[in-house]
Amino acid sequence: MKKKVLSLILTAAMVLAVLTGCGGGGSSAPSDSGGGSSDGAFKVALLIAGTLGDKSFWDSANEGLSQLKTELGDGFDYKVEQMGGGAADQANYEPTILDYCDGGQYDVIITGSFTMVDPLQSALDQFPDQKFILFDEAYDFEGNGNPDNLYNILFKQNEVSYLVGAEAAMMSQSGAISFLGGMAGKTINDFLVGYIQGAKDANPDVKVAVSMVGNYEDSAKGKDLSLAMYNAGADCGFNVAGSAGMGLLEAAKETNKLAFGVDSDQAALLPDYAPYIPTSALKNVGQALYIALKQAMDGELAYGTQAYFGFAEGGVNLVKDAHYEEMVPEDIRTAVDELEAKISAGEIEVYSSSTMSTEEIESLKASVALQ
Repeated sequence: MKKKVLSLILTAAMVLAVLTGCGGGGSSAPSDSGGGSSDGAFKVALLIAGTLGDKSFWDSANEGLSQLKTELGDGFDYKVEQMGGGAADQANYEPTILDYCDGGQYDVIITGSFTMVDPLQSALDQFPDQKFILFDEAYDFEGNGNPDNLYNILFKQNEVSYLVGAEAAMMSQSGAISFLGGMAGKTINDFLVGYIQGAKDANPDVKVAVSMVGNYEDSAKGKDLSLAMYNAGADCGFNVAGSAGMGLLEAAKETNKLAFGVDSDQAALLPDYAPYIPTSALKNVGQALYIALKQAMDGELAYGTQAYFGFAEGGVNLVKDAHYEEMVPEDIRTAVDELEAKISAGEIEVYSSSTMSTEEIESLKASVALQ
């Protein structure tokens, strides 16, 4: 599998990019979301397997395109297709992406998450001249003939999740913390194994309760699962479940426990829940798309490769603002900074689901299971 090493220039550019946000259910017909069209504009379609308004993952992706529109005006146009994230919506994913390819009017079609890999494969097979970007799920280049019209953006979410796990373990009064995921898969498991490793490194005796919603939409189920974990003894939780993760925030408020945010600065976006959110783990999807599209417009995007964005590349980070300083004791903040520096320097090798077997992941979970 081809892998692209990000240059120092790309890293510097990412640091300068100022973006926030994420999103998810909708229609199968193209919907305009990026302002008026203009002749000669660079045109992009963002197809999301969910809906906007999740205050998290999809909103972040949309923000990257919105930033480009603000900067470039008539030189850039984009559309967002909100396809929905439920099981019933998935049958529309393939015909929708093929519809967007059919007219050939988009310079780049962007999509993300594991549920879009198979629909994307159909589009790659049928439209070899169309350019695509896939984010947040690995594409098997070697196993699929090394297509040269796809750019694959991946994130080292395990790195920032390690910090959340360490911080949660250090802030926990009970010695037990929790993790709420959307659906078990490589990306969510990458969050999970990093979270457990960081927690164990901070407190070898820590216990970690783990629940999966089974989707990224059902906040009511997310709340029920989170309440069960809090009631079992966990006092710090981490939501990695899209819109369903709102359930964990609601449960934290109801039980007066702590909940770490994800993908966007959820304390800032959700002020009613801010007293229960020490910080959020950011996966800077918007920044990555912003950088990639700028390169595409300049004819410099390395299609046919994968790019990995972690701490060193500016692809992930932990929110460290006045609210964070108010909620997190100084000694814990100092310890978190030291851990981040060690990860960036390669002194700490964070577990990754991409290099672990299912048995190894299950063994790690069992080693900290909250009975």
